[in-house]
Amino acid sequence: MIDQQQRNDALLAATPTLGREVRSEVLPFVLDPLRGSLSPADATLLAALEKKAATIAIKSLVSLAKAGDIDHLGGGLELIPALMMTLASVDYQSRHYTIEHGHTSIGYYSALAALGFLPEARVIDDFRRSLDIAGHVSWVPGGTQLNSGRLGVMMSVGTGLALGLKATKGPDAAVICHTGDAGWVSGQALNGFIAASLHGAPIVFVMHRNGIQLSGTTARIMNKDPRPIIASLGVEIIEIASLHARTALFGAYKHALTLAQEGKPSLIYPVGWRSTDEAPVTVQTFGEKYGIAAEVAHFAGEHGVALSTPIWIPGSLMSFRDVHAMLECLFYVNNLPGGEAHHDGGMKGRDGDAALASPMLALTPDEVRGFKTLAAAPPRIVVTTARPAKGTPNLVLPDADIADVKLPGTEKPVSVRLGSEAAYVAIAKKFPEQCFFVSCDLDPSTRVGKAAQLVAPNRRFELSIQEQAASLVTDGLSFATQDPQLNVFATFTAFMEGIAREGFEMWRYQRNLDGGNDGLNVLMHFAHVGANTGRDHFSGWSLDWINLALGYLPYLHRFYAPADARAAFIAVRDAAANRGGHIVAIPRDTLPVLAKQGTSEPLWNGADAWTPVTTYRETGGAKHAILAVGAVSAMAGEAADLATSRGVATDVHIINGFPLADGFFPGLGARYTHVLTVEDGLIGTADAGLRGFAAYAASQLYGSGVGLQHFGISDPRIAPSEHFVQVWEHFGMTAAAMADALVASK
Repeated sequence: MIDQQQRNDALLAATPTLGREVRSEVLPFVLDPLRGSLSPADATLLAALEKKAATIAIKSLVSLAKAGDIDHLGGGLELIPALMMTLASVDYQSRHYTIEHGHTSIGYYSALAALGFLPEARVIDDFRRSLDIAGHVSWVPGGTQLNSGRLGVMMSVGTGLALGLKATKGPDAAVICHTGDAGWVSGQALNGFIAASLHGAPIVFVMHRNGIQLSGTTARIMNKDPRPIIASLGVEIIEIASLHARTALFGAYKHALTLAQEGKPSLIYPVGWRSTDEAPVTVQTFGEKYGIAAEVAHFAGEHGVALSTPIWIPGSLMSFRDVHAMLECLFYVNNLPGGEAHHDGGMKGRDGDAALASPMLALTPDEVRGFKTLAAAPPRIVVTTARPAKGTPNLVLPDADIADVKLPGTEKPVSVRLGSEAAYVAIAKKFPEQCFFVSCDLDPSTRVGKAAQLVAPNRRFELSIQEQAASLVTDGLSFATQDPQLNVFATFTAFMEGIAREGFEMWRYQRNLDGGNDGLNVLMHFAHVGANTGRDHFSGWSLDWINLALGYLPYLHRFYAPADARAAFIAVRDAAANRGGHIVAIPRDTLPVLAKQGTSEPLWNGADAWTPVTTYRETGGAKHAILAVGAVSAMAGEAADLATSRGVATDVHIINGFPLADGFFPGLGARYTHVLTVEDGLIGTADAGLRGFAAYAASQLYGSGVGLQHFGISDPRIAPSEHFVQVWEHFGMTAAAMADALVASK
């Protein structure tokens, strides 16, 4: 681990554009579509910046080709014109942007370099070969925090960001989301459109409709018009001819941002040009429209295509300004000879000098003069600050604010949810302007509803059974501010395991500005964990919850597995107090409130600090121990008492969550000769091997000489539809069975 940290540090030290805070002095090109028009001088500057960015992108792919690699240059070049207008329109305070089709990243980095946010040389020489100038859109100075991953994800995440900005920044809040013409049909995208409409998100989607997807034309892969589908979900469609027509695009931005102020999401959709009876659109038309008539005539002649051939000119052109590749893309979407897709591709095997000599990259005298004037003006200062590190103080609830909270005693079993509910209520009362709650029609069961009703309507969002979108919306909310804030998404664990995992997957590719992928400031509330879920039968139960948590542990601050209602209160309070990603995993059914050994006094009190381990049973000189996670902890205490009464002194340590202290397992190895683990979740099978906490403990104690036994659910195929106690019995998870195992191991 020391060697790995040294390698990490060396990589960060070799990455000059990242850090805790980066101050950028950039070209002062700023537009506000809500408060002005696009002047001829502005249009000239946009053209100059587009050409500069496109030149950088092509040079970068020339460099990458020398390393024997390719990328998505076609989409990257296409992104630049509209993205440049977006970059001039955002303020990084109330107005932000994101890019859904992250494979367009070379256009993104090149546009930022053209403005001065990134060194040109680094984009050219290190694209796809460095931590900062990565193959997908990642956070760099002047860039978007929302690092792109799977297609469609950013519709939901961008919606969450827009809703968070609306609540925290006011009526000027807006998010501009650039998207391709493939990702819109994914489930998380469609659900994101619904969420945006349902809750009035101030978000503008800009679709780069180029007609080309990975393995074919859009007409062949997904021959559906997005407009009626997206409009039916509540998003207003704003049609323009082309994203490359600057004045029309500026007008569309003005319209869309006006709608955003009214809480109406919109989609800017470039329809392109097709022939009409009055105005034919042909191959020759394209050459004349873009000032490359000679190049078009030559290319068409090479492939035997008449200049009079009718075509569709897409409103967003793949490989824009790279003339040869652009013509190949145009012919491809029109099914003409000579057509080639450039979704995957670049400059490998091509003449870079010829591409850079394109007339569409040549600056006009007016553009040269305008650019020089802009460069001589005082720079625009943009400060980009990394997200606070996990563990940074967040919403710290003082003891005085929980003095009146009544937690259940040890007299009878109660729902663990009573404790988490009380904690959320206390936090929402204290910090109503710093809490967001996202629900999926499950508030009565997750018990998050009472707290949600204590915050303003623009801070609580009901998304029905759209768990995947809801988790992503919550991710987006976390980007709205770096101030202390609690962002809670609550659902059943079974839905998180099977439907909403994309909300976690996004954490894997959210690199912070200082270099690490450290998760997000989100609390994922897992209700109904384990087999402890009533009589709903096995197929609906949440048996993989510990494996899920361990899989995402690098991106979490803490994972909590409270054993009773009072521990649940402490867990939620602690999660709110610390910034970072958290999972709180709550059993559904009633469980005993655990008591201190030999007393009726509760094991935990509301004002206690959370600790990863609590000793529940301790006997002097014990050489045996049980490690229990969650709902089975009371049973572990019974097993220890039985074993101790039979001459095998046994301690019990309750694992309240992860990560555990570095010295915990070495301490066990020095103290005990035998350790038994028990959990209400999957621990694997003979064929599949060990899983869950059992595997975690076994790996940590490997080589220690400690004997190990594991109790849990080992064959998930068959189980009774009974109370959880009978289910545990079916899997041999009883106090008597554990006591027998401890005695036999003596």
